[in-house]
Amino acid sequence: MVGSIDCMHWEWKNCPTAWRGQYTRGSGKPTIILEAVASQDLWIWHAFFGLPGTLNDINVLDRSPVFDDIIQGRAPKINFKVNNHNYCMAYYLSDGIYPKWSTFIQSISLPQTPKAQLFAQHQEAVRKDVERAFGVLQARFAIVKNPALLWDKEKIGRIMRCCVILHNMIVEDERDRFTQYDTDEFESGESSRSSQVDVVSSTESLSNVGEMRGIRNQIRDQQIHHRLKADLVENIWQKFGNFDE
Repeated sequence: MVGSIDCMHWEWKNCPTAWRGQYTRGSGKPTIILEAVASQDLWIWHAFFGLPGTLNDINVLDRSPVFDDIIQGRAPKINFKVNNHNYCMAYYLSDGIYPKWSTFIQSISLPQTPKAQLFAQHQEAVRKDVERAFGVLQARFAIVKNPALLWDKEKIGRIMRCCVILHNMIVEDERDRFTQYDTDEFESGESSRSSQVDVVSSTESLSNVGEMRGIRNQIRDQQIHHRLKADLVENIWQKFGNFDE
């Protein structure tokens, strides 16, 4: 899992009158959208800012470069195993509006079985990492919390990118004071854990359009999504089911 993905709206108080209809949603106030991917330590791995507030998360995803590095072969190759099934696509935790792709894992709506309830509980708890990152970003920088007063959209985008960079610098500085992860999970060699991750760096770019299309189809594969989700449900039950009984 890379992190959690979601969108945040930043109110644009001085939006030009000619653009208000394009940027105004149900709240009646024009907003600009920030799409972000954040991990548990609040590090923002991906930030895409500038789309009108009338778009929903699906419309933003269609325009987002979040998968560009994967499709073009610039991202490190990922291989991990869950319940003896191999997977080669990293995934993000998301809410229910996102499509059922192999790269998105949503919660289970109206879970009926104990396994489904346990998975929904853990997924929904971890999925809030990106919401926490938005809250910390707004708490640290009042300019992002309050409505934007500028007219120039390009300058507003620079302010948002600057705040995201400064936020990551603070997170990186705080990492030296404490560790929030188990380093044993990243050690090489055999392990008794049911989930293993092997990262292989790749510097070769994909020049073949057919290969890029194949990777794009893997990203959107619904069968892999359902199989991975079932494996994750079983894996979480094996790890935490006995503690909840």
